[in-house]
Amino acid sequence: MTTERPLVRDAAESDKTVLYQMLCELEGQVINYEDFCRVYQRNRSSDYIFYFVAEVKSVVVGMISCHIQGLLHHAGLVAEIQEMYVLPPYRSHGIGKMLMQHVIEAVETLGVSQIEVTSRAHRIDAHRFYEREGFEKSHVKLVRYFTST
Repeated sequence: MTTERPLVRDAAESDKTVLYQMLCELEGQVINYEDFCRVYQRNRSSDYIFYFVAEVKSVVVGMISCHIQGLLHHAGLVAEIQEMYVLPPYRSHGIGKMLMQHVIEAVETLGVSQIEVTSRAHRIDAHRFYEREGFEKSHVKLVRYFTST
């Protein structure tokens, strides 16, 4: 791990391969690459979806994504972190905190009423990180999975 301060920037089209690899690792499975590319390209054109990456010496070492939507029960905009990943050798060095701060600053300018994050139950270290960053355990998420045909 280097002592060089990471740079956080908007993710570019050229970052899609490294983001794909990170998200496959995060999910613990191989995601269909063509589908991933289609969604990534579509989402990057939205004013309400953000992808940021952290770089050290021009190497992407972390990423975060955030979607913003208007919700009736909030009568306004709510941001939700969808994905966040930092390469294992770069964890516990402040990169996740930098990514989180960057996304919070970006969504605050849009007037969101809150920012949410969902994390799988077994990711205890991630839960501790989010709680240190000011998130509270306030909801239970239930999921119904569909099998593709």
